[in-house]
Amino acid sequence: MAITSLDPFFSWSKQLKNNDTIMPVLFIGHGSPMNGIEDNEFSRNWMKYGKEIQQPSAVLVVSAHWLTNGTFVTAMEKPKTIHDFGGFPKALFDVEYPANGSLEIARETQKIIASTNVHLDHDWGLDHGTWTVVRHMYPNADIPVLQLSIDYNKPAAYHYQLAKELAQLRKKGVLIIGSGNMVHNLGMIAWDKLNADNYGFDWAIEMNSIFKDKITKADHQALIEYQKLNKAAKLAIPSPDHYYPLLYTLALQSENDKIEFFNDKAVAGSLTMTSVKIG
Repeated sequence: MAITSLDPFFSWSKQLKNNDTIMPVLFIGHGSPMNGIEDNEFSRNWMKYGKEIQQPSAVLVVSAHWLTNGTFVTAMEKPKTIHDFGGFPKALFDVEYPANGSLEIARETQKIIASTNVHLDHDWGLDHGTWTVVRHMYPNADIPVLQLSIDYNKPAAYHYQLAKELAQLRKKGVLIIGSGNMVHNLGMIAWDKLNADNYGFDWAIEMNSIFKDKITKADHQALIEYQKLNKAAKLAIPSPDHYYPLLYTLALQSENDKIEFFNDKAVAGSLTMTSVKIG
């Protein structure tokens, strides 16, 4: 169906304007899809930040679960809730997060990214890297939510530089979230430690500490070249899909932005939920 200027989500265009307050930027360690329906330490902190942060005009998420050839931004009126996982309880598959999209903000995103062609997408929706987090932050689903894809053919430095072009959106009330995990090695999960509190293998704890140190010092080049940090980096990031969203967040850090870590815990040995608020 063609999208016209009469579509209801065009009313959000009135809020897409320069604000006195520059929105913060978040990197969220989203972890298991079950966090989307559970009341736990992680989800409570997501809810907390949803209340504390100035209400955004929209949320733009770079999720580890939308990997594409090229760069896309969702541009549909009603993005579908994507249940991109298996083996979980029916209650998780029953969740629908009925937030609107925004063609206006999708076009603005397309416009401000000059380094590559950004294509408007009408098929994707909101994958679990997005809705499991955002439904806790904004349970009323009354704020437009969009996703920006990750061109998986491009290296880390490309994503960092592309993300810098999104800075204008911070001034227009858009909350930008990178959703992944700093340490993410599903092949080495300690299944017998799933319910243990803050259990991480030595290499996972080591790398998480290194990442936090580099983030605190704004040593972004070292984080772009993460494979050079040490041998443990290859265990922490066997594939970069869950790491790239962190670079999208860091690229938007300005000189005066404060850094705040939260949900700073390891899960099942080979994952960390460590999250970052910038600004």
